[in-house]
This record gives sequence, structure tokens and C-alpha cells, in this order.
Amino acid sequence: MDLDAFRWLLTERGQHLLDRAVDAGEDPMRASAALRREGTAEHVAAALTQASLRRRAVDKFGEDAGRMYFTPEGLEQATRRPVARHRAARLHAAQATSLIDLGCGIGGDLLEVAAAGITAAGIDLDAVRVEVARANLAALGLAGAVSVADATTVDHSAFDVAFADPARRSARGRTFSIDDWTPPWSFVLDLLGRAACVKVAPGIAHDLVPDGVEAEWVSDRGEVKEAALWSGALASVRRRATVIGEGGLATLTDEDTPPPGDGAAQVRPVGGFLYEPDGAVIRAGLVTAVAAGVDGGLIDEHIAYVTADAAFRTPFARSYRVVEELPQREKPLRAALRERGIGRLTIKKRGVAVVPEELRKRLALTGDSEGTIVLTRVAGKGVCLLVEPF
Repeated sequence: MDLDAFRWLLTERGQHLLDRAVDAGEDPMRASAALRREGTAEHVAAALTQASLRRRAVDKFGEDAGRMYFTPEGLEQATRRPVARHRAARLHAAQATSLIDLGCGIGGDLLEVAAAGITAAGIDLDAVRVEVARANLAALGLAGAVSVADATTVDHSAFDVAFADPARRSARGRTFSIDDWTPPWSFVLDLLGRAACVKVAPGIAHDLVPDGVEAEWVSDRGEVKEAALWSGALASVRRRATVIGEGGLATLTDEDTPPPGDGAAQVRPVGGFLYEPDGAVIRAGLVTAVAAGVDGGLIDEHIAYVTADAAFRTPFARSYRVVEELPQREKPLRAALRERGIGRLTIKKRGVAVVPEELRKRLALTGDSEGTIVLTRVAGKGVCLLVEPF
């Protein structure tokens, strides 16, 4: 996005054009034709881009997306609002009074920090993103300062907390190697020597987390979104899983894991109920904490399913009643499902080489009932369980 075109979009005429672009709908050809008399081709393109990005941003930012500004990459990389709000609440609870965002992008995290009453400053190397972040602060009536600067050279010692979200992209696209991060991993390690929070990919290996640093994995609506490394006085445990859902927020830590010995969760036969831990719990290595919480055990030492004899509701796992065990082989499984009138089938699997979409197609079920099967291993042996969510 061109910086001058974006700045023009913030003028009175630009705002009028943007409003027209939003009202024009989702057909880009029709919208462009309707707006071509309202401004130059460059201005019309900028307005249509913003209108499209605002529609896409509703999933991350809710109703406020209609007042905000974005770049395509900035929106993709921005933290989902519930996750950013949780992070800002942690900072507020830790009594942080000021924060510098070292690579603020379009301001997704900066906005929530400012909304929490924390003095917020952001820097970014990209002048367009800085201008967008500034516009977003103004659009939501929040205080904060943003400027163009290099995160690796700026002095951040005057702030209570330093926050960073390294870009995890290379010339080839998204990367999972810490060697390709910008700023680099060496910068992250230096930053974690003070009170800091660094957003990282949820696939980060546990052995990369330095001693004394807390690693928190966060899921939103059942989907793992990120991990964050907390250092200095902000770190309180070694590993944490935070689950955000419609009912609120819940957190589980390594302190909830039973110690080795009699209190530890053991592998046991499948009971009347099966629990599927949230992805954040699995990433954090806290499946045994879920097992302890439902007074159950593991179905296999290498599989992230928990079983128990009693029904429990937990925010950290999806709960199922085990109906019966069905044949695992495809032909007798098809016969068993057809006998039960199941035509709409949900297939869940862990630890087995099955592609659910392909298996569902081969089963060719036609019944009127719905069903859920779990294909997994129990004590090293493959099984198929018919289950019911509760």
C-alpha cells in the first residue's frame, strides 16, 4: 500500500470515498466502476482495499474492524483481539505502567495495551504500518505514540516491559526456523534478559525456552493461535496453557501436573468417558494435568487422549461419552455404521495413519443419523471408538 494514498484516505474526501467503497459491496469490478468518478485510480484502489480488509478483519477485531485500518500482511500477522486482550490483562495485573512494542505492525497488541491504561509506544521499520497503527489508535480514541525505528537499535530501558512479535517469514514465505526470524532469535534471547513478552509460533520447541522464562500457549475458540514467552518478573511458572472461549478464560500450568509416583496420571483401559485435550494443553505438555483434573488416566503414553469413569466438564478438553468399540478395519466398520443408520460421520484421529476425508468418502454412508468415531491407539493397539459429545 502506498503511504501517500493511505494518508489521503484519512482526509475528508478520502473518508467519503472509503465510506462509498464499504457500501459498494464485495464485487470489486462493480465497486470500482461505481467509484471511478470519486477519485483517482490509486485512491479508489486504496479505498477498495481497506473496505475488503475491514470485512476480513471482523473475525479478529469484531465490530471495531469497521473503524480500523489495515494492510494485507499486517492483518494476517496481527494478534486476534481476545488473545491480545488477555495479554494486556496479564500486564495490567503485573502492574506494568509502560510498554514499548518493538515491531508494532498495524497496532493489534498496542491497542489493547493502551486500552488497559498502560502507556504504550510502538515502533516499526515499515512507515506504512506505523501510519496505520497511528490511525488505529486515533480511530479508537486511544492514547499512544508510534514511530519508524529499528527494534534492534532502539533503547527500551525506560519502559517497564518490552514486547516483540518477530516476523516469521523469509523470501520463501512463512518459516518455522528461528534462524529466519526478523529480528533474529539472538535479539529475542537478549530481550528475555529483562521484563519482556515475546510472541512466538505455537510450534516452538520446549528446549528453546531459556531457564527462568515462562512459555504460554494460547487457544481461542478451540484453535491454538500462538505461544508467548514471558521473562523477568512477568514469568510465574515454567509452562502454561490458556484457553479462551465463549464462557471466558481458563489457565492450566505445570504446577497442576501431579508429581511422579502415585499421584501421576497412568495409562489405563478406556473407561466410560473420553477427553480430547485442547491444542494449547497439548503444546504445553500438560495432558497429564487434564487427566488428574478429571480423575482419569491416559489411553496410551504417546497419545493425547484422556479417559475416565465419570463425566466431567472441563474447559481444557472436549468431552465424549464412549458408546462402544467398533471394528477398526474398513469393511466391517462400514457395516457397523450402516447397521446403526449413521450417514453423517465425524472422524477424529490421533496416532494413526488415516486421512478422515478420504475414509469418509470410501465408507459412502447414507443413513439419517449422525455419529462420531475416534480412531487412535490404546496401549499401543489401534482401536475405533463410537462416542457422543456431551
